[in-house]
Amino acid sequence: MHPFIFKEILSVTMILFAIIDILGAIPVIIQLRQRAGHIESEKASIAVLVLMIVFLLIGDKLLDVIGLDVASFAIAGSLVIFFIAMEMILGINLFKSEDLGSTASIVPLAFPLIAGAGTMTTLLSLKSQYQTQDIMVGIVINTLFVYLVLKNVGWIEKLLGKTGINILRKAFGIILLAIAIKLFRSNTHL
Repeated sequence: MHPFIFKEILSVTMILFAIIDILGAIPVIIQLRQRAGHIESEKASIAVLVLMIVFLLIGDKLLDVIGLDVASFAIAGSLVIFFIAMEMILGINLFKSEDLGSTASIVPLAFPLIAGAGTMTTLLSLKSQYQTQDIMVGIVINTLFVYLVLKNVGWIEKLLGKTGINILRKAFGIILLAIAIKLFRSNTHL
C-alpha cells in the first residue's frame, strides 16, 4: 500500500465537493423533506458512501457486466435530474408523494442527486489519475460534509424562511436543469 498523499487527497476532495454540490442541493433536500416528512441523514450518508466506494472499486466492471457504458449511465441520471429540476422550477409534483416515503433518503436523494451520474463518472476519471486510497479519503470527507448538511437542513430551512427557500428553489432548479442538459449533451454528443 502506498502512503497517503495530502495533495492528492485535497485535490480529490475539492473535485468531489464541486461535483456533489451538496450546498446547491439544499433547496431540493428541503423540498424532499417537506414532501416525505423526514430525511434520514444517517441512512442517506451511508448510502452515498457505499455507492461511491463500490462504484470507485467496481463501477466500470459493473457497467460492463450489465452491458452499459458510462455515457448511457450518465444520460439516465441526467433525465432523473431533469425531472427533479422541472418540479422545482414549475412547482409541480412529478414524483408521487406516497412514492417517496421512507425511500426518499435513498432515491432520489442519495442517488442520483448526491451520488449521481456526474459523481460516478468523475470517480472513474479520478481513478486513472490518483491513488485509490486517496480517493477513498476524499469520499469519506465529502460524505461527512453531506451528513452535516442533511442533519442541519431544518436549521437551514428556518434561517432562509419560506421566501428565501422559494427563491433558492427556483434559482437552483434552473442550475440543476442546466446540469442535466449538460450531462445529456456531453454524453449524447449533441
